[in-house]
Amino acid sequence: MSFDSIINLAYVIAATLFVFGIKMLGSAETARRGNMISGIGMLIAVVVTLLNKGMSYEWIVAGLIVGTLIGGISARIVKMTSMPELVALFNGFGGLASLLVAWAELEKVRGIGWQAYSIEMGTSSYFSSFVIYLAMLIGGITFTGSLYAYGKLSGRLSGQAKVFPGQKGINALMLIAILVVGVLFAWNGDLDTANKLFLSGVVLALIFGVMGVMPIGGGDMPVVISLLNSCSGLAASAAGFVIANNVLIVAGCLVGASGLILTAIMCKAMNRSLGHVLFSGFGATSQSEGDGDDREPKSISVQDAYYVLEAASSVVFIPGYGMAVAQAQHVVKELGELLEENGAEVNFAIHPVAGRMPGHMNVLLAEADVSYDQLVEMDNINPVMPTVDVAVVIGANDVVNPAASQDESSPIYGMPIIEAHNAKTVFILKRGQGKGFSGLVNKLFVMDNSRMIYGDAKATISELVNELKG
Repeated sequence: MSFDSIINLAYVIAATLFVFGIKMLGSAETARRGNMISGIGMLIAVVVTLLNKGMSYEWIVAGLIVGTLIGGISARIVKMTSMPELVALFNGFGGLASLLVAWAELEKVRGIGWQAYSIEMGTSSYFSSFVIYLAMLIGGITFTGSLYAYGKLSGRLSGQAKVFPGQKGINALMLIAILVVGVLFAWNGDLDTANKLFLSGVVLALIFGVMGVMPIGGGDMPVVISLLNSCSGLAASAAGFVIANNVLIVAGCLVGASGLILTAIMCKAMNRSLGHVLFSGFGATSQSEGDGDDREPKSISVQDAYYVLEAASSVVFIPGYGMAVAQAQHVVKELGELLEENGAEVNFAIHPVAGRMPGHMNVLLAEADVSYDQLVEMDNINPVMPTVDVAVVIGANDVVNPAASQDESSPIYGMPIIEAHNAKTVFILKRGQGKGFSGLVNKLFVMDNSRMIYGDAKATISELVNELKG
């Protein structure tokens, strides 16, 4: 077997491991193993590529050391509550890497000329210029879009959608400019002019990334993260075409496709199209239309809540981002165990877009070693919700707002929700009466079967735990 055949076989093995790894990520029980398998596939791909290509290993080793240090430190100091913004940063740096690969390849072309480059790569200059520009474009948009998303998720920027008159028109003109510059770049034989066009495209891509995420509110961040993840994969795939690396093309396509599928799932979970998420400016202002209820929410003390929970035979916890902020997942698990010892059936209702990224609540509860069998999806918990004695909403808002099913004038009407309002009693743990990311008043707060427990979720749950312990 020739050396090239061994290289290609290794790439096939790596790609196969990628596919199996991604498939295993679809289940909470196998996700950790799937991540490891995909990592092994990437390790094989990196090692084989380094053996196949003549490179300066000093820079490779330096990059490995720096990357390992950054990754290791991040894994230790970044809290689980900050995981969404960390994912956004990873997406952004993936896009930046693709942009830099395209830029480096253009510099190579400027050094040897299109003719020599085309002979070396075995492709036409038009195809090479197209994939170079495409890798730069997707990578640049992903980079700044992800940084802006990071700012919103971390609280450094307002989570509200930012809209202004003529915004859609400006974005459309920018997109046209990007396409025109790309065509001129691909068809221009003068390398100095091509370089100027390329740099113009870089500037436009970076600006467009910010402009694209700016009109998207914090409530839609799970969709944005999955879409940017897809874009980072597509950028990597384009970079694979640039450097003629098959495994990078395959890996990028897998990430891009899985990200798009996840984006579609997120949009379905909110009963909204991707176009509506990207262009509607949803959440730009604090809305109160259709509230239609001036009643004040009724509160309950922790001790009184304990008496209700002690007598309950079935309890469902509904976590949201507030649980993540309070880092209450461990005490919630402890409370659930005590309720089970008291004879109650305990489950956790998971909404697909609860939190700040896809699967956010699953990750937090898995960290607390909550049994996978207790994690019940929205479609499975809703039919049994009328039989539930107590539903405990921990920091969730829009995903339990009954206006989504009861108020046709509400902007979130039609959005599938966890029907907590159908439970016999609902406890809502919140710091205050604030609205969700959508800016809408939650009708659940003033319903007759609902009681508010104000304060830090972790502290409140800890008090309930102490009460149950006697």
